[in-house]
Amino acid sequence: MRCPHCQCRDIGKIGANQFYCWNCFKEFNVSGEEVRVFDVAEDGSLVSVEAMAEELEYGTGA
Repeated sequence: MRCPHCQCRDIGKIGANQFYCWNCFKEFNVSGEEVRVFDVAEDGSLVSVEAMAEELEYGTGA
């Protein structure tokens, strides 16, 4: 198995269908064909990487 975020093989199982990547420090859940990736916040809570990407605003670069 590889990390869906960085493709590293250095992952560990932390629960039923829950894994942690030691390379990019992301946690991810696997449910059938669905994979959800999370950042671990300072307080230990999980923040969806998808939700963070939607909140980003891109400038014009000028």
